[in-house]
Amino acid sequence: MLITPAHAQAAGAAGQASPMGGILGLAPLVLIFIAFYFLMIRPQQKRMKDLQNSVNAVKKGDQVVTGGGLVGKVTKVDENEVEVELAPNVKVRAIKATLTSVMPAGGAKPAND
Repeated sequence: MLITPAHAQAAGAAGQASPMGGILGLAPLVLIFIAFYFLMIRPQQKRMKDLQNSVNAVKKGDQVVTGGGLVGKVTKVDENEVEVELAPNVKVRAIKATLTSVMPAGGAKPAND
C-alpha cells in the first residue's frame, strides 16, 4: 500500500489526547452555561414566579393587562377567570393565565397629584 509504517504510527500517536485536555476543553462551556444561568435563566424564573403569585392573588379593583394588550379594572374574580371592565358598561371575561400584569388597587398615585 501507499502508507509507510512510520506514517501509520505517527497518525496513531497524534490521535491520542491526555485526559486533562478533554476536561480543560470543557471548562469554558461550563463557565458559559453558569453565566447564562445567573444572568438570564434565573432572573426570568423569578419574574415568572412573581407574575404567577400576583395573578393568583388578583382581586376586585385591581388593574390588569391581558395578553392581548387590553387594560382594565377587575370587577369579578372566579377560580380560573376574571371579569375585566374596559370602559363604563363594557366588561369582558379573561382567563387568569392570560394576564400579563397586575397592579393592585390604589397602588400608584397619578403623577399630577
